[in-house]
Amino acid sequence: MSGSDVTKDGMRGVRPGRDATVGANVGPGGAAPPPGRPREAGAGKGKGAEQVMVPPAQFRSYYGMPVINKPVWQSPDIPGYLFTGGLAGAGAVVAAAAQVTGRRSLARSLKVTDAAAIGVSLYFLVHDLGRRTRFFNMLRTFKVTSPMSVGSWLLAAYSPAAAAAALSEVTGILAPVGTVATFGAAALGPAVASYTAALIADTAVPAWHDGYREMPFVFVASAASAAAGVGMAAAPAAETGPLRRLGIVAGVLELALDKAMEMRMGMVGGAFREPKARRFTQMAEMATGAGVAVAALLGRRSRLARVVAGACLVAGSALTRFGIFEAGMASAEDPRYTIVPQRQRLAASNPRRVG
Repeated sequence: MSGSDVTKDGMRGVRPGRDATVGANVGPGGAAPPPGRPREAGAGKGKGAEQVMVPPAQFRSYYGMPVINKPVWQSPDIPGYLFTGGLAGAGAVVAAAAQVTGRRSLARSLKVTDAAAIGVSLYFLVHDLGRRTRFFNMLRTFKVTSPMSVGSWLLAAYSPAAAAAALSEVTGILAPVGTVATFGAAALGPAVASYTAALIADTAVPAWHDGYREMPFVFVASAASAAAGVGMAAAPAAETGPLRRLGIVAGVLELALDKAMEMRMGMVGGAFREPKARRFTQMAEMATGAGVAVAALLGRRSRLARVVAGACLVAGSALTRFGIFEAGMASAEDPRYTIVPQRQRLAASNPRRVG
């Protein structure tokens, strides 16, 4: 007989092994697991022995393509805009404090620096936008929930005040107006120094968005160290005592907060260790660390040491912004930084979910 027949007495001519043994060597969906796939320990020795240990699926996006759109922002425009805006905002506060305490050379140096820095910041922003009319278009409305809208109005208000303060200081014309402009710029300075952190954190870019807790503090500390660096390099020794201490404290905070942010983000913090971002972050740490060390050890006695320390702090602040920018770009290009944290949060909220 070439095949099996069904008779009134049952099946005849059945090939050996035709019937599957219930509960033995069974994989998901009733199929036998492929060779080499592990089974649960104790399989075949009691209740539940039919369960098979399935290894966790490895993440893979569709054709390896990014999940989110990469920002169209370009370097050096945007990291330069982040750095110069922060320097201008923090410098305005230091300039006002220097004027109140009678440190005229320090106040003058920082007022001129602030006006130049905010001008360069606006240039970088407009250059990245492509047309200057796009900046003015952002001023057509004011939306308090939009960091870009709030930032545009901050720049529109801060820039004339910083320019008027610097012009009055240099020319001596309209000193009362210059004083009002100095304190007006100082009032807006903290917001100017920190709003860019909210601007980049309010995106879907993982390395920026996940750092929303520490990012404003990193930016403010970085801006303060840059402003202190400019003051140490430009002003005479008699006026830089408090500024040297500010540079040391701000530099240490910048390093500590940046590292804390990277560690708290978990696997997303790995974007800061991608090749391009790592180069900038390592150079930022070396420059800021050198500035802090030189200012602490030699800055009190040596004019050259103060200039070197100030230059290192300014360079470290700028490199920090470039490192953060490149880390964000790397995290947008690699889909792992978007999907894996989402799966981890989903698993944490629903441990019984599989997949």
